[in-house]
Amino acid sequence: MQMRIGGRDVAGADDRWMAVINPATGREIDRVPEGTIYEVNDAVRAAGEAFPAWASRTARERGLLLLRGATLVRERHRDIARLLTMEQGKPLRESIDEVRGFANVLEYYASLAGTLTGEYIPLGAPGDAIVTREPLGVCGAIIPWNMPVLLMAWKVAPALLAGNTVVLKPASRTPLADSVLARTLEEAGLPPGVLNIVTGRGEVVGEAIVRHPGIRKVSFTGNVETGLRVQELAGGSLKDVTLELGGSDPMIVWKDADIDRAVAGAVRGRFYNAGQTCTAVKRLFVHETIGAEFLRRLRAQVGEITVGDGLEEGTTMGPLCGMGQRDEIGKLIDELRRKGEGTIVMGGEPLRGPPYDDGSFYAPTIVTDVHPESALLKREVFGPVLPVMCVHDLDTAIKHANETRFGLGASIWTRDISIAREVFAQVQAGVVWVNRHLTLPPEIPFGGVKASGLGRENGSAALLSYTRTKSLYVGW
Repeated sequence: MQMRIGGRDVAGADDRWMAVINPATGREIDRVPEGTIYEVNDAVRAAGEAFPAWASRTARERGLLLLRGATLVRERHRDIARLLTMEQGKPLRESIDEVRGFANVLEYYASLAGTLTGEYIPLGAPGDAIVTREPLGVCGAIIPWNMPVLLMAWKVAPALLAGNTVVLKPASRTPLADSVLARTLEEAGLPPGVLNIVTGRGEVVGEAIVRHPGIRKVSFTGNVETGLRVQELAGGSLKDVTLELGGSDPMIVWKDADIDRAVAGAVRGRFYNAGQTCTAVKRLFVHETIGAEFLRRLRAQVGEITVGDGLEEGTTMGPLCGMGQRDEIGKLIDELRRKGEGTIVMGGEPLRGPPYDDGSFYAPTIVTDVHPESALLKREVFGPVLPVMCVHDLDTAIKHANETRFGLGASIWTRDISIAREVFAQVQAGVVWVNRHLTLPPEIPFGGVKASGLGRENGSAALLSYTRTKSLYVGW
């Protein structure tokens, strides 16, 4: 697989390559060029040259091209999904949903083409004003490995519709599906240089994108420490930044909740994508009056999860995205055991032996009686580990929900609208669900508070963030 710069395949400097590993088998499935600052410079140059012609097209024309791209993606979604599963590990059905989600995001932004309008302001005797919106120029996008296809759409679709050109760096672990999607958009009519893919390591390619003076905005999704570095580097050239830096989402189950529905929501919310989702349920607070019954039903449903290769029929949870990720979860659970900070009631171990020998598999895990200061509650845990705690009142649940540096998402499960309103008002999060978790349609602005980031993706707000206003003042 090659980088794509200015509509051409590029091998990279010195023909250096990075292996892409299937986390279910441990085997290499492809190689991509290990890009450098030189490829980033070439990509920014190509994007800059393509920008005037692309920006001069009407929003309607750009929107129609996104629609054509969405149509092609839907026609090829199974092949792209299979590639995504091979490089990332998630079950094929989840990959299919994600690729379809890519097309859905493109279709949504295409529907907004008519909203990119200006404003006329009559000022009376002094004159009149016209305020227009224009694209920023070349934008950078840095994609994580957990949801590489969907997050590519979140960043690329609004940027392109607004008239910008893009330099995109996929995650080193998952560059293949993103590269295929870029080529698919070119087949749909996207001109050369409008969307450029540079593969490589974050500390090289990602940093070069953030530093480059020719890039006017960077959208980054990843961990907090890297996000702080992005913000620091972007400030040197006064770039606009959007940062989505993960979360430690609480789920509160109130005493009047539909228990079966809440249990199903907890299982999907925690173990979807093997728990490797920014908005996954990472801390579960259950009212003490239903705690025992909730835990009984939860254990039964988690016990039905089938862990395996995402390409195998019947698999409902795949491997973690690499051995490093599996080891990180293992260390966290070992620390919990050593300190006596919780009771492991299910799982708590890597899965070994056939058919797991060569993959980065970890057993779905439930932990109870978790100490309030445990790393399991303080960190963002990117894996299939669910801590469950009982609470006796709503104030306690909200207090625990807010006891983290993160503030991305949260959910409340109740039939009482007053309880839902209270949680919405007091929990520190960018999005609050009622009787659901994890679902993020493109119409809804998404982003966090506190250490979960800056700015918003999705919705019309994201589209406007890829534009700037320009005012014309006419004096009569």
